[in-house]
Amino acid sequence: RAQPNRFMSHNGEINTLLGNVNAMNARQGVVSDDFFKGDIEKLFPIVEPDCSDSGNFDNVLEFLLMTGRSLQEAVLMMIPEAWQQHQQMDMEKKAFYEYQSALMEPWDGPASIAFTDGKCIGAVLDRNGLRPSRYYITEDHKCIMASEVGVVKVDQKKVIEKGRLRPGKIFLIDFQQGRMIPDEEVKSDLAKKHPYQDWLNNHKICLSDIAAKKPFGLDQTSLMARMQAFGYTHETMQFMLLPMIKELRDPLGSMGNDAALAVVSKKPRMLYDYFKQRFAQVTNPAIDSIREEVIMALGCYIGPEKNLLKPSPEHARRLQIPHPILSNSELAAIKNIDYKGWRAKTIDITFSSNSGHEGLLESLQRIVLEAHKAVEDGSSLIILSDRGISSTRVPVSSLLAVGTIHHALVKATTRTRIGLILETGEAREVHHHCLLFGYGVDGINPYLAFEALWDARKARRLDRTKHISNDDDVV
Repeated sequence: RAQPNRFMSHNGEINTLLGNVNAMNARQGVVSDDFFKGDIEKLFPIVEPDCSDSGNFDNVLEFLLMTGRSLQEAVLMMIPEAWQQHQQMDMEKKAFYEYQSALMEPWDGPASIAFTDGKCIGAVLDRNGLRPSRYYITEDHKCIMASEVGVVKVDQKKVIEKGRLRPGKIFLIDFQQGRMIPDEEVKSDLAKKHPYQDWLNNHKICLSDIAAKKPFGLDQTSLMARMQAFGYTHETMQFMLLPMIKELRDPLGSMGNDAALAVVSKKPRMLYDYFKQRFAQVTNPAIDSIREEVIMALGCYIGPEKNLLKPSPEHARRLQIPHPILSNSELAAIKNIDYKGWRAKTIDITFSSNSGHEGLLESLQRIVLEAHKAVEDGSSLIILSDRGISSTRVPVSSLLAVGTIHHALVKATTRTRIGLILETGEAREVHHHCLLFGYGVDGINPYLAFEALWDARKARRLDRTKHISNDDDVV
């Protein structure tokens, strides 16, 4: 790099997803700038291979800084505060965060990030506040920040201010102004940089904007055969699906579970089972329910992205979904989308049941070719569907199909030019959905799980008013 020491960043065990790295490298296909002309490829890859989490973060922060953004703006793009559930947040600032979320995904995880470019120095804490960060300011113009108090010996008589960095807040000292700039001032200035709210109002696409279509409902005649084809069992219903509806909880496992790991089992196992491990969850407890309600949100933007180097109103032209698990009604609307130039391409992920291993490989090759063709034709969304399952057609594992297409598009630097949605009968557990999102899917419609629950409601008279609505949708 031309200026490898232009700035420094440091984190406290930041847990970034590999998806952030893939997404940044995939954006190389839509990045352009008049200043670099035909030489912009010399900046690639945006994220260097074989880097640590800190190195990946550092690469992306440097790239954003080189686009002309200020250091504090680049940092807040990557580590925003919790804005979606914040009822008292200024609307200008909320619009700034929402617009940035349409440009790129946040780098989440427990982290305290320190940064400098020689003109200013500062730090930011993750939105959950899972890492400590304390500071002293002394009367002889020294500022000392560390993970905890007592790292450096300080004469308490000289301390004029003590404090701690709070979740999602930024700490900034400007050398040119010679002062510490408050969090609200930093963010207020950034929020006024562009009319973000107008850009969002005029360009973002909501599911409610799309004309509703008649969705698939419960097909009770073929339900049992399809559930057997996708490997549903009595335990699937009794311990996985029904408790989520009746008790509003995900089933808990026991450390006494002595079932063989999939990798050493002689029994046929689902592909998802090979991504599990057993561990004692003691030092990393689950997020408490209060923090989860305040901090975490599931709404997101999907679909084609624009050039990251040049912010514009068009960057907000993406589909906003309130939840990544799509109901049958929502999927039907997306499948038939014809709004503001958006179109969706449905790709069948089933293959002939008598074609064996060769048929699976040929099917994967066909799926990839159809995905590339959808990008070339200007489609906004790809919908992978295994609804074509029958006595002569078997489904490709949705995890295999998603991973194959995602990595093929990332390799071709076209992944950020199209959204990826899955219509599958295979996914039914939380673990399945997490893996599918981790391997690149943007939204999932687990239609068979819905149908199994609708059928159970009719058979067992589940509470139909509180947890499940009619056969066209699931709340």
